Amino acid sequence: NGDRVKVGPTIFKFLSGADVESQYHEEIYRLTIMDGLTQIYNARYLYEALEREIIRCRRHERDLSVIMFDIDYFKRINDVHGHLAGDFVLKELARIIQQRIRRDEVFARYGGEEFSIILPETSLEGAVSLAETLRARVEEHVFTFQADTIKVTISIGAAQLTDADKTANELLKRADELLYQAKRTGRNRVCY
Repeated sequence: NGDRVKVGPTIFKFLSGADVESQYHEEIYRLTIMDGLTQIYNARYLYEALEREIIRCRRHERDLSVIMFDIDYFKRINDVHGHLAGDFVLKELARIIQQRIRRDEVFARYGGEEFSIILPETSLEGAVSLAETLRARVEEHVFTFQADTIKVTISIGAAQLTDADKTANELLKRADELLYQAKRTGRNRVCY
């Protein structure tokens, strides 16, 4: 069970048991919603989860916030330390953030060096508090790749769901605009 045979560029994995097809479909689904590098959710899943959460929060009249963040000067990290170091920073950052969020929060890689967290039952004040905690945690963390210590900071935008937000895209767009405001006003900060 689990034996692998490689034929040319193709690898076959042999499984036995009653739920082989079920396991196969679960793995295929997991691959469609997870980011391969960081092993957190991807943008596709983020949108689906946020649409569901907006409906739930409106129905139950609950708060919902979103934070978006981006690694400051990520291109410079890749240029100076190499792309393997950049990948290391992305994975390590995901690990650090994952340790600080609640089980009901959805953490996803939005694209490139940009990430987002869906914060159910969270006011804007709560989102800003978490964002500041995450920002400080990343700034204090020592990212060491091979013999290099890499200084990493993040800029964050935080937005709360309002009646004006008709879709997940609108809420994410506001958080993204606030993220870019944080970058324009000096980086390594939270804007809301």
